[in-house]
Amino acid sequence: MSKGLTELIVLIKGGGEVASGVAHRLFRAHFKVCLTEIPHPQAVSRGVAFSEAVYDGEKEVEGVAAELVQSAGEIPKIWGKNKLPIMVDPETTLKDTLHPDILVDAIMAKRNLGTRLTDAPLVIGLGPGFYAGRDVHLVVETNNSENLGRVIFDGETEQNTGVPISIGGLTSERVLHSPEDGLFVSKKEIGDLVTAGEVVASVGRQAVKAEIGGVVRALLKSGIQVEKGTKLAEIDPVADNETCYRIRARVRAISGGVLEAILVRLNA
Repeated sequence: MSKGLTELIVLIKGGGEVASGVAHRLFRAHFKVCLTEIPHPQAVSRGVAFSEAVYDGEKEVEGVAAELVQSAGEIPKIWGKNKLPIMVDPETTLKDTLHPDILVDAIMAKRNLGTRLTDAPLVIGLGPGFYAGRDVHLVVETNNSENLGRVIFDGETEQNTGVPISIGGLTSERVLHSPEDGLFVSKKEIGDLVTAGEVVASVGRQAVKAEIGGVVRALLKSGIQVEKGTKLAEIDPVADNETCYRIRARVRAISGGVLEAILVRLNA
C-alpha cells in the first residue's frame, strides 16, 4: 500500500457492537471507514451499534456519528461531513465499487460467510471461522481470554466458548434468549432498571423474564421475528445506565488488535 494513512479506505462488514467499536477506533485514527449491513440488523447492544442508523438514518456512538447512505456515490459526501457512511449491502458488492485498501469481516457469525483473501489488499477476519493465510491475511482473537485482541498471522482463533462476559461474577444469568420462534416484543427500553423475575419482553405468547436485577444494557429491537435461542437482551447487575452507551473494554481490545494488524502490514 503506497497511500498515506488518511487516504486508506477501510470497508467493515457488519454494524453490530464489535464492528462499530472497530469502526470507531479506525475513524478516530483518520482512516476512511465505511460499514455494510443487512436490511434488518439484529444487534442487541444497540446503544453502541452503528447498525441502528439502518432504522433511524443516523446513529452516534461516543461522539462519532454514522449516517445511512443509499448508494456508493453518497459516501464521499458523508466522509466530508466527518461521519461514517453505512449502507445496506448484505452481499458486500460495495467492495467492487469502493475498492477498499482494507476489508474487515466483523459480522461475528463464528463462521466465514464468504469473505475471501482477494477481497482487498489486506483482509482481516475477527473471531472463529477464519484461517489466516488461507481465507484472510490476518485474524484477530475475539474470545474473552488472555489472548483477546491478539493478531494471528498463521492459523485460527480459539473456539467460541459460548460463555458471556462475566460482570459482577455473573455470566449466563445476565443474558436472555428466545424460548421459541416468534415475534419479539420488548416491554422495556435500553437503560431501564429491572428486578429479578420482571418481564422484559415476549416472544409469541411466552414472557421473557429477567433472572437478575440490574439495568437493561442490551436489547434487541422490538418487532423482529426471531428463532428459538436467539439472544434477546443483557442485564447488567451494575445499575449504571451510562454503561449501555459506552464501548466495552473487550471491544476496545479487539479494535486495538485490528489497528495493530493494519499497522503491521503498512510497516512491513
